[in-house]
Amino acid sequence: MIRIMATGVLAPEDDPATFFSLDGGEIAAMSEYDALTVVLIAERMIARARAIKAHGLARFNEFSDDEWSTIHELALATASSSRRAENELDLAEQLAARLPATLAAMRRGELDAYKAGKIADATEELSLEQARWVDGQIAATLAGKDPTSIQRKARRLALKAEPAIVQKRAQTKRAKRRLEKWNDQDGMAHLEAHLPAETVSAIYGRIDAIAQQVNSADDPCPMDAVRADVFTDLLLGKLAGAAPQVQVHVTVPITALLGTDDQIAELAGYGPIPAGIAREIAANPHSTWRRLLTDPLTGQLLEVGRRRYRPPAALADYVRARDQECVLPGCHRPAHACDLDHRQPWRHGGATTEGNLDDLCRRHHHLKDTPGWTFERAPGGTLRITTPLGRVYTSMPEPIAEPESERPSTPDTSLGRGL
Repeated sequence: MIRIMATGVLAPEDDPATFFSLDGGEIAAMSEYDALTVVLIAERMIARARAIKAHGLARFNEFSDDEWSTIHELALATASSSRRAENELDLAEQLAARLPATLAAMRRGELDAYKAGKIADATEELSLEQARWVDGQIAATLAGKDPTSIQRKARRLALKAEPAIVQKRAQTKRAKRRLEKWNDQDGMAHLEAHLPAETVSAIYGRIDAIAQQVNSADDPCPMDAVRADVFTDLLLGKLAGAAPQVQVHVTVPITALLGTDDQIAELAGYGPIPAGIAREIAANPHSTWRRLLTDPLTGQLLEVGRRRYRPPAALADYVRARDQECVLPGCHRPAHACDLDHRQPWRHGGATTEGNLDDLCRRHHHLKDTPGWTFERAPGGTLRITTPLGRVYTSMPEPIAEPESERPSTPDTSLGRGL
């Protein structure tokens, strides 16, 4: 029987061959905790194997005299499509030549190929020097991060490295917006719109708001289907009446808004966007402004400017601006579409204060209230989640403004705008 340590790694005397000798009977006799540990070990071994595969693909590609011929040689050898073979060769080339720290993380089993691809996508148009700078900066921040968080971090670093190139790429893609349709099976088809992120956020927000209004507690139809029906009725002109107000939240440093620098802006639920895109959004005549005061040393929120409404509304604004999105790691639903949850329940004496409120999407709000799950917030803002298996996960929200130590010189204020 293989011995698995509490840390989730193989015992020192074990090797991969021992792990691969596990059979279904041995796994069937394991505890719930050990079965999950086997899954985690397998994930690390797959990542290590993908790193070795990337080295092999990069070496194989060195012999190529004809790119098209090489792609089809690989496709036939692996019984895959030429598109997949081309994508795998491209990723391997980027990892081997431009992202050595990312590839090293894969070799250690810390990063899978899908997450590595997010870094490669964010850096593909940067110079070799700047791609390697991003690679080195992000390597130490990968542990415990989901793919979307890694993608956002890589995009943020790419914007810092070469903002003009990333801005140009963004403008090029916006000019290539499109609507596509393709058929599926069983009488179904797909309709996909490739649009600017803030436009998609506004469209989805409106559809979701209407779906929440029309959905009945007695309706067994899942919310995804309700949203699909609302989307269909809107396009076919079957819905009438006043539309709910929808907000898209963008946070941008005042210096970037004024055009004196190109510091990175953030679109709620999406992540970093170029300063030039943020200025375009800010120029919309229907936008509204709100000042956010941040700590210059940490970039964390200190105050939300508000001259109207009663204190409870100001408190809700503060918590949503602080959290930015659902606080559960891996969930990126914007805070303004989440529930404000009392960490210590109000009925059990929990106070309605900044220190006892978190933004949780409806699904994770229910999860938090499931027996065995505990959510705790440390004084510095770190969220500590303990699962029914006793596993502990921590997360710290990204600062809403870049800390002073990481930028040449900027004031300690940011302007938030809702569209």
